[in-house]
Amino acid sequence: MEPIYAAAIILAFIALGELVSIWSKARVPGLLVAMLGAFVFAQLGLIPTDTVDQSLLTQVYVILVGPLLFHMGSLIPLRTMLQQWRSVVIALAGMLGAVLLLAATIIPLFSFEHFVAGAGPLAGGIVSTGLTTQGLTAAEVSTAIIVLPSLVLMMQSLPAMPLTNFLLRRYALSLRESGELTRLATEAQHVDTTTKKKLVTLPDSLAGNELFVLFLILVGGSVATLLAGPTNIPSSIIALLLGIASTAIGLTPERAMEKSSSFGIAMAGVVAIVIAPLLTASLADVLAALVPMVAILLIGGTGILLGGLIATKLLRWRPMLGMSVALTAMYGFPADYLLTNEVARSTGRTDEERQQLTDAMLPAMLVGGFTSVSAGSVVIASILVSFL
Repeated sequence: MEPIYAAAIILAFIALGELVSIWSKARVPGLLVAMLGAFVFAQLGLIPTDTVDQSLLTQVYVILVGPLLFHMGSLIPLRTMLQQWRSVVIALAGMLGAVLLLAATIIPLFSFEHFVAGAGPLAGGIVSTGLTTQGLTAAEVSTAIIVLPSLVLMMQSLPAMPLTNFLLRRYALSLRESGELTRLATEAQHVDTTTKKKLVTLPDSLAGNELFVLFLILVGGSVATLLAGPTNIPSSIIALLLGIASTAIGLTPERAMEKSSSFGIAMAGVVAIVIAPLLTASLADVLAALVPMVAILLIGGTGILLGGLIATKLLRWRPMLGMSVALTAMYGFPADYLLTNEVARSTGRTDEERQQLTDAMLPAMLVGGFTSVSAGSVVIASILVSFL
């Protein structure tokens, strides 16, 4: 098969998932549709099991995974993260609770490889799933374990999103009835507007040039790969840190990969890596992974809630908001944005009240989602895969 035909087939499943996600307002995860569709078509013999390899998207992933993680570090300004430090702490505590509880239960019940396969994807999103899948494949574990990260990623948002909706709704109603809404909305919305000169100021002609920005993030990914050897630190973690530092000093713009118009193809490579095991897996392999998947979702979700609740209590935050922030690890953006807006729209009685509810909840939810899905889960997956 010509690579362009294979790539078009894989992108067709991804596009279908995006359409369903938009139509359902993120209630049905796009990745669930894409992965399930590809698996069914492969089982029916309608597409070759090596479609991902023939599409050459795995090579795209190999080239762009470092730059993609560098880009992840540029998503939210460091100052915003510092202002929302409680959200960062709660999100990290939720992930830590999940990892510890999974280690204590999944390793004795199944194996260390099952624990690694579930912990990274559960505590984050597709990038950590791609790293985990790649590590498991390199370690030559059984196919039933290699498909586990994809299954966890497919299903993790289904229990988490309704629970978040319930928790956020209770929080919003308590704010509305207690009279605290105006004060909390003002505090959450407040941003330090003082301008601080950055160490590096790129001319607009360069900062807005797609090819030059792409060059910068490729250099960032290359440096991370170069430093990984002598430091023994996974290149994914180094790339993430370099992205945060480079954006903070002004060397690269925020949301760098989007500015270079290369984010879409990079994500297509990541999705292809995650879909690939499902194409080659048998129905027996998937069925064998179902019980570990359910255990990981239940136990890991409980760990996220417990870790988030403990951190919330220590920080003297409202438990309903704190646990919602912790749960963003199981779905991330844009679901965190859509859920918050849906709750604000349905519980606010006036336009002003709806805006105040959004201002009181949205910054914490967005920063929590970034901390877990974009940053924390990458660190967790990188560390755990190194022990395989």
